[in-house]
Amino acid sequence: MGIEDLVNQGKDFLEQNKAKIDEVIKSDQAEDVSDNVLDAAAEFVKKVAPDSVDAHVDGVRDNIDKAVGNE
Repeated sequence: MGIEDLVNQGKDFLEQNKAKIDEVIKSDQAEDVSDNVLDAAAEFVKKVAPDSVDAHVDGVRDNIDKAVGNE
């Protein structure tokens, strides 16, 4: 089985389970998990990056948060 076969299997899986995946991504649990992960990642980046990028980090974090969960 080659990489192309694996990619095609992944595409097929996503297509067959699209409704369930969308439901899980928009769940309360996904919102809680994503908030925790995104907060931790943003805080880490802010600690190691210059202060001048803090606003950009917050913007990226907020945009990602809009795509996951229900809020």
